[in-house]
Amino acid sequence: MKTRLLGKTPDELKQIALEAGLPAFAGKQMAQWLYQKRVRSIDEMTNLSKQGREALSRSYEVGLTLPVDVQTSVDGTRKYLFPVSCPSVPDAAERPTFAVEAVMIPDDDRKTLCVSSQAGCKMGCKFCMTGRQGFHGNLDAADILSQFFAIDEAADLTNAVFMGMGEPLDNWEQVKRVLDILTANWGLAWSPKRITLSTIGVLPKLKLYLDQSKCHLAVSLHNPFPEEREQLMPVQKAWSITEVVRLIKQYDFTGQRRVSFEYTVFEGWNNEPRHAQALVKLLRNLECRVNLIRFHRIPDFSYGPASREKMEAFRDLLTAGGLTATIRASRGEDIFAACGLLAGKHNQL
Repeated sequence: MKTRLLGKTPDELKQIALEAGLPAFAGKQMAQWLYQKRVRSIDEMTNLSKQGREALSRSYEVGLTLPVDVQTSVDGTRKYLFPVSCPSVPDAAERPTFAVEAVMIPDDDRKTLCVSSQAGCKMGCKFCMTGRQGFHGNLDAADILSQFFAIDEAADLTNAVFMGMGEPLDNWEQVKRVLDILTANWGLAWSPKRITLSTIGVLPKLKLYLDQSKCHLAVSLHNPFPEEREQLMPVQKAWSITEVVRLIKQYDFTGQRRVSFEYTVFEGWNNEPRHAQALVKLLRNLECRVNLIRFHRIPDFSYGPASREKMEAFRDLLTAGGLTATIRASRGEDIFAACGLLAGKHNQL
């Protein structure tokens, strides 16, 4: 099996170039071909010698994964299905192939990519279809970057949210590598302001993210009471939301970097006045936004969505308490591309 070049840094590509008998500066040229010109084969790297390209091709490939299916919503949202090998199986020849999904969300002049970082998820949130399928493996940087490079809208993307399948901070090493490529001058040269990472609050890796990245942060909160949050989010046992917020308050979000809290509203579970009061108390003195999300029904789950009127009433309670709160528009529900619905058209391909 050939090693993929996609996801490598210029220093790593320099070493690969030298091993292939190419000059050291060929590493920088390869980075330009991969991330700026976005070639799909080594043969397209035409400023490398033919002999060097042949040497590279014996052990390496660009490694772009193409989607095997795409669905388009009535609202223009598009969901792409990508096949990925399961890294948890040691023998590459025996690895099953799993499906992961990426969602392109158009909004006027913006095109936002909702990115997946894992096949399945370990966190087991009971209201999330991804969490229900269990964990199959981490995506590597090439798998994640393929979601940016292989879709029809690749050249027009304006923003990215790591809110797809999986917990990004549970795959921090590969996600960090992708963030570096997206924002580096030798990569895509995106501003960190164009990227948001969403997490349930993996505390050790959250601190690394806050220290090592300037991208925005979104935290899946959903209930301010620890004992209630634990009912639907087992992660609460390991990393309490109070500890997560305490860490976040140590950082500055008064400038260009933003933090938001995702709050899916379930009728009768987390939308009472006491929840609003507890949220206001929890997030006091933190420059942030609360995004209220309509719950999308899934099978065998006891809670249902709150009505629009009740979501607006809950929002007004938060606003009266001094928080900035908005109701997020639901996109792509008809193709199961909305929040909590990503599970792969086929769990295993």
